[in-house]
Amino acid sequence: MQQKLETRTFLLFLLIVTIGFLLILKPFFGTIFWACAITVIFYPLQLKLLDVLKGRTNTSALLTLTACILVVVLPVIFLISSVVAEGAAFYQKLEEGEVNPAQYIEQVRTAFPAVQQTLDRFGVDITKIKEGALSFSMTAGKWLAQNALSIGQNTFKLLLNICLMLYLTFFLLRDGQQLLELLIRALPLGDARERMLFAKFGEVTRATIKGNMVIAIIQGTLGGLIFWALGIPGALLWGVVMAVLSLIPAVGPAIVWAPVALYLFATGANVKAIILIAFGMGVIGLVDNILRPILVGRDTKLPDYIVLLSTLGGLGLFGINGFVIGPLVAALFIAFWGIFMREVHVFAPEQTPDEPKNSETD
Repeated sequence: MQQKLETRTFLLFLLIVTIGFLLILKPFFGTIFWACAITVIFYPLQLKLLDVLKGRTNTSALLTLTACILVVVLPVIFLISSVVAEGAAFYQKLEEGEVNPAQYIEQVRTAFPAVQQTLDRFGVDITKIKEGALSFSMTAGKWLAQNALSIGQNTFKLLLNICLMLYLTFFLLRDGQQLLELLIRALPLGDARERMLFAKFGEVTRATIKGNMVIAIIQGTLGGLIFWALGIPGALLWGVVMAVLSLIPAVGPAIVWAPVALYLFATGANVKAIILIAFGMGVIGLVDNILRPILVGRDTKLPDYIVLLSTLGGLGLFGINGFVIGPLVAALFIAFWGIFMREVHVFAPEQTPDEPKNSETD
């Protein structure tokens, strides 16, 4: 009796301190998550360097981290700074009246009377749409302008998170295998199950990040190039926006190029509009339709519709981190239920639900 009481008390305090520790780490959730994700992606390089350097873990982890900085961190920082600077210029044009979203909407409404009729049918006020478009543009532009000029708390926080992420990544690269074995020993799920689940975590994380990043880079680059070729202002900014929106399967970049094509039709630039639509559907859209099932769906072993729903749900719940977390949760959900059906299901693997179990007779 005394031993049971001590065990239950210990487990209660274990739960309390674990929850407390997780609450302490909550502000750094994104930082820790991306440190783990980068470690998963670059760990094969770490293993190769360990073989070359004959087990010198510190050196190999430092070289792997350097490769990560050169390949991922510095290009992302450069791209963000370029986009923020261009966004600041866009906001200045908004303030000076060079860019007027309400005017663009009015041109589309005038050129396509059917649009006005459809909006009237559904009780949509075109004036509110104009005001909303202008307000959104001003807010987005102002945010970009403030971040372009800001050297205060937000910049310091971003740099702190990046440094902390790289710091954690170094130790995860160096000690990742030992930490994994420690987790396997600590978790009471059974070693075989835990190894399978951790393998699934690595597989899905690697496939989702690499696949989505490749698709985003290709679609954003193609979108920016076609905007530049057609003389549409802010090609770099809109290319990055299309790259970010490409995280939404099937429809992402079209959220940008489709309204632009409609505006080109409204202003009489029919040839440019046709070229943009043809390029958007035939090239940018084709990249998503071909590469996403290959790079994401196949490696995560998830159906396309599950990838779509889990990505959208993840983005809604976790923001930008959700494009990885969503499919990851979906894959772990399927993995857990797979374990349950194999180990707990009442039917033997060779039986169907309609077949009775064979009973042994004496």
